[in-house]
Amino acid sequence: MSNGSSITQFLLLAFADSQELQLLHFWLFLGTYLAALMANSLIITAVVCDHHLHSPMYFFLLNLSLLDLGSISTTLPKAMANSLWGTRGILYAGCAAQLFFFLFLITAEYCLLTIMAYDRYVAICKPLHYGTLLSSRNCVYMAAAAWASGFLTAVLHTSDLFSLPFCHGNLVDQFFCEVPQILKLSCSEIDYVREVGLLMVSACLFFGCFVFIVLSYVQIFRAVLRIPSEQGRHKAFSTCLPHLAVVSLFVSTGMFAYLKTPSISSPSLDLVVTVLYSVVPPVVNPLIYSMRNQELKGAVSKLTSECYSEARNCPSSAQHL
Repeated sequence: MSNGSSITQFLLLAFADSQELQLLHFWLFLGTYLAALMANSLIITAVVCDHHLHSPMYFFLLNLSLLDLGSISTTLPKAMANSLWGTRGILYAGCAAQLFFFLFLITAEYCLLTIMAYDRYVAICKPLHYGTLLSSRNCVYMAAAAWASGFLTAVLHTSDLFSLPFCHGNLVDQFFCEVPQILKLSCSEIDYVREVGLLMVSACLFFGCFVFIVLSYVQIFRAVLRIPSEQGRHKAFSTCLPHLAVVSLFVSTGMFAYLKTPSISSPSLDLVVTVLYSVVPPVVNPLIYSMRNQELKGAVSKLTSECYSEARNCPSSAQHL
């Protein structure tokens, strides 16, 4: 029997055997990562620079973009390096760090999505109390609570997982260190049950957040349908539907990845589901939020136009000098 102290590294999933396919995966990952990096950076910059976006909704959106950048930066760079160099290994400490930061960031993101549902509920159902319930101080407290919840969850799961004895090898059937795949390597029934218990507690909390989000949107849609003007209904839906789409994708794929039974598990299915909840949201979140939000779309367009104008003026200024 080998335990965690005797394992110096884990072997991540190899996407292909040939070097050509590995390079193809590298370029696909690189394009995805750069798209997420650029889109989320644009939203962060637009919210920070445009004073019209200094409101609770966009403050939470800024935090969401930061979390998306962090989560995709935790998983894809190592996968890209392995595909480029044809390697599979990740150090024991590196695996623990990767799992910790990923759990930290996706848990904080889910808590933040719950807070964003509350923000939309208050804005539409209790507009007269919006300034009081979502004051600057309260927004900071709620965002800090989301980040702290993610940190606490990550500490509990990482410390518990990497105290387990691993006697089923060091092969991780995923492109990054993920809880279900690490748990498969354990051979201690007591420790295994303890970690599964922690997962079930986390799942119950996640389900509670999901119920809160659903109830919030039931009240939101009831209130929106009572708005007399078509323009008012369109504006309300334009800020709510993107958030609901993001939550649906994140929750459905994440819950399936962590709670599916071994009987319906397969390497290809596990890979697709993991990509859907870990890689796709950081890329599509900025698109979803900017497509139907005219204020954010205008701020991003203004920002890109200013950057383009400055880039065009730089050569002429340099030539003049």
